[in-house]
Amino acid sequence: MSYTASLPWTLESLDLSKIEIERVRQNEDLFLLLCGSSFVESGSDLYTHNLVDHFAGDDELQSWLRDYWEHEELQHGRALAAYVRHVWPEFDWDTGFRNFFQEYGAVCTADELEESRGLELAARCVVETGTASLYRALNDVTDEPVLRQLTNYIKSDEVRHYKHFYQYFRIYREREKLSRFQIFRTLLKRLREIKNEDSDIAFRHVFNIRYPDKAADDAEFRRVTSRAAGMLKRHLPAAMTVKMLLKPLDLPPKINMTLEWPLTRITEKLFLH
Repeated sequence: MSYTASLPWTLESLDLSKIEIERVRQNEDLFLLLCGSSFVESGSDLYTHNLVDHFAGDDELQSWLRDYWEHEELQHGRALAAYVRHVWPEFDWDTGFRNFFQEYGAVCTADELEESRGLELAARCVVETGTASLYRALNDVTDEPVLRQLTNYIKSDEVRHYKHFYQYFRIYREREKLSRFQIFRTLLKRLREIKNEDSDIAFRHVFNIRYPDKAADDAEFRRVTSRAAGMLKRHLPAAMTVKMLLKPLDLPPKINMTLEWPLTRITEKLFLH
């Protein structure tokens, strides 16, 4: 079976002609978040190639990354870009993405991966937690039916991707004899980086095309991105996020419960500060 035959949804699943444009057209925060996400997702093949090389010799994981994960991530980018183009046709998406990818390509290197394969898979669990939470929040933010359908599709994909990475993480955790301390340190490191360079670069290039007269105004850029992040923060699915973050530690239930409250507070600050 080809990967296209097994995709849970396709671009044809979305009827862009049914977008209720008036519900989203004036929401600049939503525009920034959707367009920035479309840039990052559309550049995911570069990161995938780094991961495929990192797991040389693991044919099963490489096959999943190359034949499924990459195609689903790129589909997210295409779908988000199609939505942005339909609602904001005046925005020059192609130029913005080209500028983003030129800068992103220089920083998205294999050097950013964890040396340990198991710890890199733990780090991927954090990243997938972040994206699942992002799209769940975007789904709650909007009442536009097509966007709700799209963000629900992507959120479900990201949760499924998390489960795949977690499954492979468990294999490597045993193989590499990883300690809870090593795993916790990696999770915390990646959590601190969750508002990472990728999204910052993407938002910068969206901002530069959207507001060319303010492209050099860093204070205005920070104000605009902080306002958008604040909107998302109010809809962050904290309980889901914390459960996904804690799972790789495989802690006893009582310790899990003890950690959930403080981690919820930390997560709200680190994900969307």
